[in-house]
Amino acid sequence: MDPILIILIFVALFVIIFAAAGIRIVQQSQTMIIERLGKYHKTLVSGFNIIIPIFDKPRQITWRYTREDFDGRKVVVFKSRDRVDLRETVYDFPRQNVITRDNVGTEINALLYFQIMDPVKAIYEIENLPDAIEKLTQTTLRNVIGEMDLDDSLSSRDTINSKLRIILDDATNKWGVKVNRVELQDINPPKDIRDAMEKQMRAERDRRAQILEAEGSKKAKILESEGYKESQINRAEGEKRSAILTAEGVAEARIKVAQAEAEAINKIKEAVAAAGDPIQYMVAIKYIDTLQNMVQGEDTKTVYMPFEATGVLSSLGGIKELLQSK
Repeated sequence: MDPILIILIFVALFVIIFAAAGIRIVQQSQTMIIERLGKYHKTLVSGFNIIIPIFDKPRQITWRYTREDFDGRKVVVFKSRDRVDLRETVYDFPRQNVITRDNVGTEINALLYFQIMDPVKAIYEIENLPDAIEKLTQTTLRNVIGEMDLDDSLSSRDTINSKLRIILDDATNKWGVKVNRVELQDINPPKDIRDAMEKQMRAERDRRAQILEAEGSKKAKILESEGYKESQINRAEGEKRSAILTAEGVAEARIKVAQAEAEAINKIKEAVAAAGDPIQYMVAIKYIDTLQNMVQGEDTKTVYMPFEATGVLSSLGGIKELLQSK
């Protein structure tokens, strides 16, 4: 074979390999940092890109991965890669011991959601970004929990998450990272503390139950007494109203009787005015009624004579004359 042809083949192969080495296809939401002769040159965007091999080289970045071993335990692995992922990333940090303000040791693990906003800063401003974020999160978590009592830390997760996010976002801003959320997964006090808290909670529930029962009994007695009071008032009002109506009825009846007697007297007066004195007529009628009542009863042998028998007889004579004239 002709040596020139062999050389041309080698040159062609070298050009093809050289050109292929200069082609970089970057996926969506990823980027690459290119250095030319060890100095930052440019940032490759998503899609088709061309670099100069040998002179241009992608800068490696350390990334954090979580894997499970054969026992099902989570194992953290750090690997170097030449592409920077711009998507939101979550880091699940292992449990760590922290001490609260009231000197209670507890275990806490947290989740951190962050996103690389400036890949150049993420590579050149910090040596190992995942490790730095993990250590910063752990120390910040210790500081925040150390300023709170155990009860406050158990009941103020939102406050802790907010404080952690603000502190971490401010600290990682110079690394080109934005911390979006921080979530506490578990807060596990020691077993003796948990037992004491459970006893305290049970005692508190019993106390609240007794208070509620006492308040219910108190309200029941108050309602019962108020009901009895209202019933007595209503009964007294009813009796009062009944007495008033009875008195008004009696008074009205007496008035009616008096009016009837007055009308009767007027009728009698008009009837006997022409024949004689109507007063004598009325007296005679009363005497007769009285005598009739006196002779009624079981003992009919007794004879009663009125004091003015002659007057009665004369009245009877006047009645007879009156009837004869009629």
